[in-house]
Amino acid sequence: MTDSSPTPRSVLLSRQDLEFALYDWLNVETLTKRERYADHTRETFDAVLDLCAEIAAERFAPHNRLNDEQEPKMVDGRAVLPPDIKTALDTVADAGLLSGAMDARVGGLQLPQAVQTACFLWFQAANPSTWAYAMLTIANANLLLAHGTDDQVDTYVRPMLEGRYHGTMCLSEPQAGSSLADITCRAEPRDDGSFRIFGNKMWISGGDHELGENIVHLVLAKIPGGPPGVKGISLFLVPKYLVTADGSSGERNDVVLAGLNHKMGYRGTTNTLLNFGEGRYRPGGESGAVGHLVGAPHQGLAAMFHMMNEARIGVGAGATALGYTGYLKSLAYARTRAQGRPAGAKGRAAPPVPLIEHADVRRMLLAQKSYAEGALGLILYCGKLLDEERSAGDDAARAEARLLLEVLTPIAKSWPSQWCLHANDLAIQIHGGYGYTREYDVEQHYRDNRLNPIHEGTHGIQAIDLLGRKMVMDGGAGLSALEALLRATIQRARTVSGEAQDLGIALDHALTRLVEVTGTIHTADVSAGVRLANASTYLEAAGHVVLAWIWLEQYLATGDDDDSLRRGKRQACRYFFRYELPRTGPQFDLLARLDTTTVGTDDTWF
Repeated sequence: MTDSSPTPRSVLLSRQDLEFALYDWLNVETLTKRERYADHTRETFDAVLDLCAEIAAERFAPHNRLNDEQEPKMVDGRAVLPPDIKTALDTVADAGLLSGAMDARVGGLQLPQAVQTACFLWFQAANPSTWAYAMLTIANANLLLAHGTDDQVDTYVRPMLEGRYHGTMCLSEPQAGSSLADITCRAEPRDDGSFRIFGNKMWISGGDHELGENIVHLVLAKIPGGPPGVKGISLFLVPKYLVTADGSSGERNDVVLAGLNHKMGYRGTTNTLLNFGEGRYRPGGESGAVGHLVGAPHQGLAAMFHMMNEARIGVGAGATALGYTGYLKSLAYARTRAQGRPAGAKGRAAPPVPLIEHADVRRMLLAQKSYAEGALGLILYCGKLLDEERSAGDDAARAEARLLLEVLTPIAKSWPSQWCLHANDLAIQIHGGYGYTREYDVEQHYRDNRLNPIHEGTHGIQAIDLLGRKMVMDGGAGLSALEALLRATIQRARTVSGEAQDLGIALDHALTRLVEVTGTIHTADVSAGVRLANASTYLEAAGHVVLAWIWLEQYLATGDDDDSLRRGKRQACRYFFRYELPRTGPQFDLLARLDTTTVGTDDTWF
C-alpha cells in the first residue's frame, strides 16, 4: 500500500466520505433550490462542516480520555464534572450550532438535517459523552417547539439554544425500566394551572450538573384520575430552577440528585437517579417539584416520542461515529505496525510486513468499512428524509418521507448499535494485545459503544416496534413504502450491465424474502407471543436488507469514476453482499417456520 497514514484529525471521520454521501449520492445541493434552504449553498455547508471538524478536534477530542478516567462525582448533593466539558459545549453554543437545523424564527440556521447530522458526527466521534449533553438539549428543544406553548418556547427553548440551559428526558423509574405503563410518578394539579410532581426517575442522562444556568427536565407522570396504563401518561416541563418573570433564575425547584450510576462507557455523561418532590426544597413554601403541562393531558407519551425518536436516530449516529473512528484508528495502526510475513514466505530473511498486508486483517478492515460507511449512509439518508418531510413541494411526498422515516427509525437506532459495536471489536482485534490496553483509544470506543444497544430502547424493544407495528401500520403501508423504495434502486441496477445488475438481483431476492416472511408471520394463526418471539432476528435480517440497499445506492453513485475512494466503495459493497447479506437466508428460514424454541422453553430448564 502506498497511502500515507491518516492525519490526527482524519482518524475521527473521513471528510471525503461525508462529501461523497452528501453531494455525490444524496445530492443535498439540490435542496438549496427549495424555499426553506434558499439562503444556503454548498459553500455554506462546507464551511459548517469545516467549523465542526475544527471544534471537534480542538475542544472535544482532547478531553475524551479525561472523561473516561475522571467520571462525574457526587459532592454535597451536586454532580461535579471536569471543566473541559463546559468549555466544549459553550464553544458549540457560541457558534450557533445548537439551532443549526431549526427554524429562523427561533434563531436557527435552517440547515438541512442531513448536513447537520454530518456536522454533529464529528463531535460524536471525538467525544460522545460530552456531546450527549448537547444532543439531549437539542432534542428537548425540538419537542417543545413542536408541542410547547409560545411562552414555554420563549422561556426555556431560547436559553437552551444559547447554551445557557440544558435539557433532559425523564422516562424510566427504578421499578419500571422500559415498561412505561408501570410508572408511578404523579402530577397533582394546582389552582394556578401548574402541577406538583412527586416520584423518582432513573437512568437520566445529564440529569444534574452545573454546565449552565438551568436544566429543563421533560418528565412523564400521571395525573390522578386519568386512564390506566400508557393512556394516562402526561408530559411536564420541570426546571431545576424556577424562572422569574424577567427570565432570571428564581427558587430552587424540588428536584434532587439522589445518586449517580457508574457506567462502563460514556462516563463523562452524568447518569442519575432524580427525586421529584421529596421536600428538600419547598418552592413557594410547598414541597413538590413545580411542573408545567406540555401538550394535552394524558397525551404525554405521544409527545415524548418526538424526542425519543430523535434521540434514537441520535444514538444510531453516535454508534456510527464510534464505529467509524475505531475503523480509521485500526486502519492507521495496520498500515504502520509491521508484524509477520506474507503467506508462503520462506525463512526469516524477508522483513516483516505491515499488518494490512495480511488477508485476515484486510477482511476485518473491510468488515469495519462496510459497517461504518454503511451506517453513515443510513443515518444521513434518515436526515434527508426529514428534509423531505419539511420541504417537499407536495403533501404526498412529505407523507411518504414521514412514513419511511418511521419505518427506518428502529433500524437506524439498532443496526449501527449492533454492527458498529462489532466494528469496534474488530478494531481491538487488529491492534492485538495493544488493543485491550488503555494506551490505545479502541478499547474505550468499544466500552462507549456498548451502551448504545441499550440507550433509548433495547434491540428487543426496537425489534417489536419494527415487526409488530412499523411494518404493518396503516394496512401494511410501511412495508409497502420500504419495498417500493428498494425496488426502484433494484430496477436502476438492472439497467446497468455487469456487476451492478448482479448486486440488484441479490438484493431483489433478499427483499422478496423479507416481504414474504413478514406476510407469513402476520397471517399465521398464532399468538402474539409466538409472532414476536423472534423479532430481534427479524430486525437484524431486515436491517441487513436495508444496508444492502444503502450499499447498492452508493455503488451506483460511484458512477464511472475510478479514484481510490470509489474503488474502496465498490469493494466494501462487494464485501457486504458476499459476506453479510447471505446471513439473512438462514434467518428468514427460521422466521418463516415461526420457530417456538424460545417461547417453548420452561423457566425451570435454565
